[in-house]
Amino acid sequence: MTIESACIPLPSEIIMPFSGFLVYSGKFRLWDVVLSGSLGNLIGSLIAYAVGYWGGRPLLLKYGKYVLISKDEIEKSDKWFSRFGHEAVLISRNLPIIRTFISLPAGIAKMNIFKFSLYTFFGSIPWCFALAYAGMILGSNWKSLRLMLEKFDIFIAVGILLFIIIFLWHKINSLRK
Repeated sequence: MTIESACIPLPSEIIMPFSGFLVYSGKFRLWDVVLSGSLGNLIGSLIAYAVGYWGGRPLLLKYGKYVLISKDEIEKSDKWFSRFGHEAVLISRNLPIIRTFISLPAGIAKMNIFKFSLYTFFGSIPWCFALAYAGMILGSNWKSLRLMLEKFDIFIAVGILLFIIIFLWHKINSLRK
């Protein structure tokens, strides 16, 4: 969970359900898994927050154009984050993908570290619980579920690739304008 929350792609959608399976097998206890996942999320989020806090704005202003982020978009996100940032940190902890990256703009905006930590920890508890509980409920069906989901791997990969292509096409066209 620390790795994922530090913006390195290791999805919690794999980690927490498998931990729930280990709860089912008697190796872990559910609330230990949930609290461990939430603490891991907090630690990784603090790492990403620090990156945003100490390097985010200058790096984005200097290199943002290379990853298709314009100065105008940085300013818009600053305004949005100053208005909704606290709520965004709390709520986004339960939204796939967004939950991983919300710490960077929080650091860039220099959100109060105490509030950030509090919202991150408590905001991640429902996510960790839901995924661990799902893994626990799946229990003995874990292996058959894995085999069934492997059939969708190619569709998921194609979907991600299409999303990236559409995103890049949109960004390049908007930069040209």
